[in-house]
Amino acid sequence: MSASLSHPTAIRNLIADTVVDQLDAGSGAGKLIFYTANGGTALATLIFADPAFQAAASGTAAVVTDSITSNTNTGAGTVTWFEAQDSDGTTIFEGNVSSDDDANGSIQLSSTTLGTGDTVSVSALSYTAPA
Repeated sequence: MSASLSHPTAIRNLIADTVVDQLDAGSGAGKLIFYTANGGTALATLIFADPAFQAAASGTAAVVTDSITSNTNTGAGTVTWFEAQDSDGTTIFEGNVSSDDDANGSIQLSSTTLGTGDTVSVSALSYTAPA
């Protein structure tokens, strides 16, 4: 017999809110940093609004609309990893990045290949707590 573990919606909302609220816990607004690899070179840093996310519903917290600033001074390289950090540099969550065509990343960009000075922007982002 296989066992499964699940969380009721109220607990999933609590988990999601607890995680995303940590982005606001530093001395200022949190950051979304894109890297060439886990532990690799940072190519772009975007700044969240403070607060960064709306209250969770159905276990998912969505970023506040238009709350992530674009970065117009990127480094050149291929983005494969991201970290969401508080303003003091503590990583709150992280994951892989893919292109829209691949659609397997925790974050999907229209292109993962950046040239020096390209603009990187994120129009929507959400955090979903485990079911």
